Amino acid sequence: MINKRTLELILSDQQLEVEKRAKEKLCYRSEETLVDLSSPQAQAVIGVRRSGKSTLCYQSLMKNKVKFAYVDFDDERLLGIDASQLNDVLEVLYKIYGDFDYLFLDEIQNVEGWHLFVNRMLRQKLHVIITGSNAKLLSGELATHLTGRSNEISLYPFSFKEYCLMKEVDTMRMTTQAEALRRAAFDNYLKQGGFPELLLMKRSKGYVMNLVNNILKRDIENRFAIHYKADFEKLAHHLLNITPTVVSAKDLACSFGIKSVHTVKNYIEYLKQAYLLIGVQKYSQKSKLRITGEKLYAVDVAMMDQRDNAFAGENLGHRLETIVLIQLLRKCRLEGLDVYYLNERSGECDFVVCRGNSVKQAIQVSYDISSPKTRKREINGLILAAEKTGCNNLLLLTDHESNLLTENVYNIKVQPVYEWCIQQEEN
Repeated sequence: MINKRTLELILSDQQLEVEKRAKEKLCYRSEETLVDLSSPQAQAVIGVRRSGKSTLCYQSLMKNKVKFAYVDFDDERLLGIDASQLNDVLEVLYKIYGDFDYLFLDEIQNVEGWHLFVNRMLRQKLHVIITGSNAKLLSGELATHLTGRSNEISLYPFSFKEYCLMKEVDTMRMTTQAEALRRAAFDNYLKQGGFPELLLMKRSKGYVMNLVNNILKRDIENRFAIHYKADFEKLAHHLLNITPTVVSAKDLACSFGIKSVHTVKNYIEYLKQAYLLIGVQKYSQKSKLRITGEKLYAVDVAMMDQRDNAFAGENLGHRLETIVLIQLLRKCRLEGLDVYYLNERSGECDFVVCRGNSVKQAIQVSYDISSPKTRKREINGLILAAEKTGCNNLLLLTDHESNLLTENVYNIKVQPVYEWCIQQEEN
């Protein structure tokens, strides 16, 4: 039990941290448009740790010039606090901030029984903004206890355009110099990834390793009471090393000496819930087939190799594919679309974008298509997707090539990923 005097000290320190943010250079995120501060619903921003969830909420509150109070439950001094003390927290907040209409609760899933408190605040007509970095503990509770009373917003690390904005790289001007600077920026983004704090660091490996370990130990092992921690961590790092990939829980169980296939499936689900991994389902008209053979991706390219003993090469094609997926997910969440991958005996296509059961676009990603064999494989994958889905909107994304191809009766647009990423956020 934390006494009110200690609570006041902790929350006053946090208020000072919030005030210092006013002097920081912050980046506009397109997800700000999804935060509805006029709504009676709780605004819930969820995503991987250090992706900028708190900053997104802060910017939205400041731009709307509303009175708000702030609590960060990721503060180690608040460790172990439960719902029974949240009313004390509220009382101390009123003492510190005076009257306020908005309550900003950061990493709320750290508090057992938080949903009861949030529900009560909503009934009292207080506007509530919450963040969390675990899908089940936050999103699951929202669905169960705040049915119809929450607006869920997913946030990923910086997109390439946001990366450019923070690096002050021009994304608009069509000159030789501007184009060269964008290409150079994308080369760095392809290797460094989009975690906001990495932009300020020269050495990223330690940061990413600490972040991954924090997620594994704090967000997963402790919360899900994992007994065989070493086996779980080895499996997690292995999956990050080999993404993007379709995995077999049975094969993984054999490789790591884990007796139960069900346990392996649970481990993978925990990694997805903590946003270390993203799952993409196989395209099929049959629901039974869509839930088998899920393809796994890292949430950011930094996770793929910036860790101890990752032993990963550059894998530029895999990194490019990962960037495309995360950009697609950003765009699709905003527009109500779904993303699948297509795999048939005769070939595969990296991404199939759907609205309901209607396929809107098929996308292949290849770092370099200068080899005739590679070029043919990627084009055949798009034609396969077109024949299977009836979609004629075909896109081949590469690192640098731009073209318009006609193959059989199909037109295929070839475009550099860096150009496509920027274009996606301008449309």
